[in-house]
Amino acid sequence: MRGRLGAGCRGNGCSRGATDASELTAGEALAPRPSAAPSYPRVSTSKTRLWQEMLSNWNEDSDSYTCEVQGLIESGVPSELRGQLWKCLLGRERVKESITHTYQDYVQELRSQLDTLGVNEYGLQMAGSTLDNADNTRGGMAGGARIQAPDPNSEVKVETLRQIVLDVERSFPTHCSLMGRNPEAKEGQAKLFRILSAYARYNPQIGYCQGMSYIAAMLLMNMQEEDAFWALVVLLGQNKYLAGFYEHSLDTIQRHAKIFQQLLKHRMPRLWQHMENLKVAPLLFITTWFLTLFTSLPCWDTVLAIWDLIILDGINIIFSTGLCILQLLEPRLLAMSDVSHLLPTLLRIPVDVSRYMILVPALWMTKVHKWELDCMQSVVLEEEEEEMWSSGTHSIQSAPAPKVTSIDRKNASDLKGDDGKRSSRSCVSAGRGAQEMLKNTLTKMLRIARCYLQDLDQLCEDPTVRPAWDSVRGHSKFRPSRGVVRRANGWRGRTERNIL
Repeated sequence: MRGRLGAGCRGNGCSRGATDASELTAGEALAPRPSAAPSYPRVSTSKTRLWQEMLSNWNEDSDSYTCEVQGLIESGVPSELRGQLWKCLLGRERVKESITHTYQDYVQELRSQLDTLGVNEYGLQMAGSTLDNADNTRGGMAGGARIQAPDPNSEVKVETLRQIVLDVERSFPTHCSLMGRNPEAKEGQAKLFRILSAYARYNPQIGYCQGMSYIAAMLLMNMQEEDAFWALVVLLGQNKYLAGFYEHSLDTIQRHAKIFQQLLKHRMPRLWQHMENLKVAPLLFITTWFLTLFTSLPCWDTVLAIWDLIILDGINIIFSTGLCILQLLEPRLLAMSDVSHLLPTLLRIPVDVSRYMILVPALWMTKVHKWELDCMQSVVLEEEEEEMWSSGTHSIQSAPAPKVTSIDRKNASDLKGDDGKRSSRSCVSAGRGAQEMLKNTLTKMLRIARCYLQDLDQLCEDPTVRPAWDSVRGHSKFRPSRGVVRRANGWRGRTERNIL
């Protein structure tokens, strides 16, 4: 899988282009080389002033800006303000203040460990073999004296450092600030290495997992090094975003893949059945999409737009983006009868589908809400329980049969007809059981959906929330766009019709 992950965000006719020129000149971007005119919408001067005013007056304790931010994001985010927007939405300062260690503390501890190991953060090309030798040396030789290891609480595992070194070189290999051995590339690689190693020190339970380098690099493209570290802490630590995604067991990813499979089954039954026939499990491509947050798409302006929405709305957008891509690819996927053609198409999304003017407008119209994910999760849990029950039944049936008595024969005769065949009574009972299970699932989905709508109504009528929202909405420069209101009203009507 590593080879596929490392292939993302090449030029391929799409580019980040002029929209991120300010980041490149600031020396903090890890941007790809432009190869074509960007399709990301240019942000007008008036909209840029709106962004500046909103971000300068941002209040982390208030959620009243969410609707306004959605409307502004649809019009485009100024590249020079994207990092500030992400920091505001993630609440980075609040998390930073709650932790006693500073980023500089983590980096200083890391550098002390690297000095002991004889590794230079600016010479990562040679660090791999050095870390291999250090790992072998720490193991000690048979009959020889072991080297006393420093305090493990202040160190990152050597094997973790070695994996980070390998992945830093593989992450976005075509980005001008990560490729080659020029000073700019060495600085970009050193920053990425420090962020990932510092996170491994901050969260030793996770340490480092494959795919995290793409998330950290993406943050580094739009923020200063320390800001990118704290943003990574928020993304990987909050349930709204990626909490549990990078556990080494991959249990969370597998559960979300099952939830996505249920969404696919209900939203796109024809494509789902086609994949079932070809035995293409969503886990085969969803893992890559989710772990890298779609940074492997070839069009960079599209990646930026997706990330703006992910940081605004969280994990819901990951599911929406996955469904949107499959909807755009559905005609050509249905025409494929060989898994050797279908799976590579899903792992390397074609450029024509990835273009901003194709994918992003479709994404705005593809909504997956929290209540819907809760419903799908309930279905997944019920299926898992059913599988466990079926497995238990099988083990009971495979046990040695007890001696049959006359009473057993009498009871058995009730289940058979005169000709000795099984009566249809048991088949009818099984069918009723399946219908009852489906009815219970649908009932649970309706109950969750209605509770969600009731909470929405109470939120709108809450006197403690409405004044704060009205004060923002009444500001002449902060009015929800007509598109936002139209989409919200349309969604509400569709939802009520669909669930009743």
